[in-house]
Amino acid sequence: MNTWNTIIVDDEQLARQRLKRLLSVFPRIQVIGEAENGAAGLELIRQLAPSLVFLDIDMPLMNGFELLAELDAQPRIVFTTAFDEYAIQAFEQNSIDYLLKPIEKERLEKTIMKLATLTPGSPDPLTKEVLREVQRKPETKTLTVKTGDRIFLLKISDIVMALADEKYVFIYTSDGKKYLTDYTIALLEEKLPPDFVRIHRSAIINSEQVLEIRKGFNGVFNFIMNGHSPAPVSSSRSYADTLKVRFDL
Repeated sequence: MNTWNTIIVDDEQLARQRLKRLLSVFPRIQVIGEAENGAAGLELIRQLAPSLVFLDIDMPLMNGFELLAELDAQPRIVFTTAFDEYAIQAFEQNSIDYLLKPIEKERLEKTIMKLATLTPGSPDPLTKEVLREVQRKPETKTLTVKTGDRIFLLKISDIVMALADEKYVFIYTSDGKKYLTDYTIALLEEKLPPDFVRIHRSAIINSEQVLEIRKGFNGVFNFIMNGHSPAPVSSSRSYADTLKVRFDL
């Protein structure tokens, strides 16, 4: 009888404990590790190479989608989530299972029965394909920036970083220019593509425009950016785990 070496990734400790307890009655499921956020989950998956992962979607530091995007070897994924019902339908149609929280024993049994028809370690080519479809947004090549009565169309690839200075947010481009914008940092994080990384509550950088990364104290990293003065842009400690994974630090 094949065994599914399993990891649980969920930021809620009680949810992890409940799921582990429910899984304990299934002899084929062997829980070999747990992680409390996406970044820690990614490291654990790389370290232990499980055949099955019960994966939450909405987590700090790195969500479930971002975790999967970083994986080279793809284990089987069972989502544990309260995610949008349309996305859930997409998962179901493509044989990717999900469990709505709070997880019920009867629903979990159906998942285990489904896994019984599969072989641990067999490829799951649909997982990333469906995730890309669910997350897909129209590709944006420019960002509209309004400054007073002037409107600028900035090429996304030319944007180096966005920094908040008290109540103002400035966008910096690779030609050394600086634009005042009415976007918030949070809104820019949502609008900009995945190449852009939040390193501080007041800073987003373009990973393609990083020239050098210098390690500071207490988990702080200093980024030297293209087209700007040697003065680095510093991260905050709360983003350390995400940045270590993103830049392989």
